[in-house]
Amino acid sequence: MIIWLASYPKSGNTWIRSIIAALMYSNDGIFNFSLLDKIKQFPREDFFKGLSNNLGDINEIAKHWETAQDLINVDKKIKFLKTHHLKCKIDGYNFTSKKNTLATIYIIRDPRNLVNSISNHYSKSLEEAKEFLLTPKYLFGFKKDNSSKKNNIKTILGTWSEHYRFWKTNNENFLLIKYENLIKDTYSELNKIIMFLKKFTEIEINETKTKNILNSTNFEYFKNLEEKGKFNENAFENAYTKKKFFYLGPENNWENILDNEIKKELESKLSYEMKELGYL
Repeated sequence: MIIWLASYPKSGNTWIRSIIAALMYSNDGIFNFSLLDKIKQFPREDFFKGLSNNLGDINEIAKHWETAQDLINVDKKIKFLKTHHLKCKIDGYNFTSKKNTLATIYIIRDPRNLVNSISNHYSKSLEEAKEFLLTPKYLFGFKKDNSSKKNNIKTILGTWSEHYRFWKTNNENFLLIKYENLIKDTYSELNKIIMFLKKFTEIEINETKTKNILNSTNFEYFKNLEEKGKFNENAFENAYTKKKFFYLGPENNWENILDNEIKKELESKLSYEMKELGYL
């Protein structure tokens, strides 16, 4: 059964994925980027081998979302999967269901702080990044070989507010993690995750392992590993040039960056969700 690590892009999914990888797949809690291979991203090409020859057609791939997950779950073991995909339905086909989903950890971040991160990650202006949050869209998986989009699998993203609402609504076994709380008190958020996961699986944890997880999954540690070339999930400025994935982190403060008009528009159009989440 799948435990989803779901989020809008640049909301801290890689951070949570790293914490859980160190927690679940290491004995000592010391994180290294090879552990991320234990938590794959969905949808991804290799999950759909033999199911479709046209992964770039969203109506075609929707038919196989659950079949791919059936195959993932065939051994009936718990799997963690990262996703930025909207929890939606197309032509009557659900992205996932109770049959395949055991639980969801959803990571959320103040959209005002997302603007600068998205601007850096996707090489957009702040105005374009703001529109990115407010406009429904697809994302394509990056292909280094510049091959046809016929097999370049789509992720349906939706707007920031749609993404949060669709994952939260009618979702049993749902844990919400706020990026801001991770920064303020990572220890408490780690304990929250451990208590949540203990409902579904055994967790081996002690004081030393906890300290190692916290020390090896903080922003500066990640940034240092990336600078040493030990992180292979960087954003690509083009097919040959990588951009920094770990950009500003805790130093990204919308109050020092955002134009007042962008701030007001986000707070107006996303007010319902932002108030619900305590951002307003």
